[in-house]
Amino acid sequence: MKQTRPLTITNAQLVTPGGLVRGAIRCADGLIEAVGADVAVLDGDEVIDARGKLVAPGIVDLGVFAVDKPAFHFGGITRAALMPDQSPPLDLPSRVGYIAKSGKPDLWVHPLAAATRGLEGRELAEIALMKDAGARGIATGRRWIADSGVMLRLLQYAAMLDLVVVTHAEDGGLTGEAAATAGEIATRLGLPAAPAEAEALAIARDIALAELASARLHIRQVTTSKGFALVREAKARGLAVTCGITPAHFMLSDLATADFRTFARLSPPLRAEDDRQAAIASIADGTVDVIASGHDPRGPEDKRLPFADAAPGMAGAETLLTMTLTLVRDDVIDLPRAFELLARKPAQLLGVPAGALAQGLEADLALIDAEAPWIIDRRRMEATADNTPFDRQGAQGKVLGLWKGGVRLSA
Repeated sequence: MKQTRPLTITNAQLVTPGGLVRGAIRCADGLIEAVGADVAVLDGDEVIDARGKLVAPGIVDLGVFAVDKPAFHFGGITRAALMPDQSPPLDLPSRVGYIAKSGKPDLWVHPLAAATRGLEGRELAEIALMKDAGARGIATGRRWIADSGVMLRLLQYAAMLDLVVVTHAEDGGLTGEAAATAGEIATRLGLPAAPAEAEALAIARDIALAELASARLHIRQVTTSKGFALVREAKARGLAVTCGITPAHFMLSDLATADFRTFARLSPPLRAEDDRQAAIASIADGTVDVIASGHDPRGPEDKRLPFADAAPGMAGAETLLTMTLTLVRDDVIDLPRAFELLARKPAQLLGVPAGALAQGLEADLALIDAEAPWIIDRRRMEATADNTPFDRQGAQGKVLGLWKGGVRLSA
């Protein structure tokens, strides 16, 4: 599916890295050709009037556990980095190569190679061969690698290959089978819980090893004040350390688990209100680099269970954009910063030519009405499962149109 006719979107609020620009964007041969206030419409162009709505880069969702094209397209996602926790895991070049081709042409899936065979944390997988097969990074999966020697070798190998290592930050020796964060709420509910410090311990170890290996480290989800402080300090020292978060962890605290609703059973678990406020402050001050959906649809067989027995995870692709826009409306960040978190920085970490409205990048575009009201309704979700903790919540911001390489995907 290739762009056969140049496209010009006029009368738009363009979300560029330098700020909001009123003007037009022209795309040809699948690439962005021109962006700005003085872009002209040429003979033969397909012309779309944005009517003053936003035109932003397609979202690059870093770290999903399942590929749901309809859900991704609803949410403005044109590229997704798939975690290696598949069945079977992405620990062989053949599996990585298959996934790298699986979404094209209307969605690009960028596989993250399994760091270790079977994601068991013991023996390194064939990382160089998986890079050749299309892997855009290496990931430890849903678990932390407990063996520091294995983790150091992984980081050294990744540094030689110039691949980012995406890690899960919870010390498994402390978390065990915990379903909640230790504290008043978990105690009142009688849930198996682990201290929030499990995150900080994991982050501190991984940062130390990344510094030793001169490697690029991306902590997929940081959710505690102590974790953010460690990342902030590492950045101040010039280390190549980045971190992400999902909307659930800056929108919800562990109070959301008070009714035992398993849609709020997540990994990492929801934290105390102080940590949630620290998350918002860390998004505002630049400590957080990526906002991702953590898309992990779970059916009733996984969720209609006692809270501690339910599988963690949420269907997040459809609510990623609208929840991030709440930060803009609350004056935590502005629109360019929002799309840096959603698209530009994830694309840079993965090394893909997308994620921003800039000349020469791929024409992955979203036309967005940032004020459009709607109600999140799990019964009408496009995802393969409806496990959203935001069910029945009012929201603002909808995708009106989506283009992949200059070709329209949705109306």
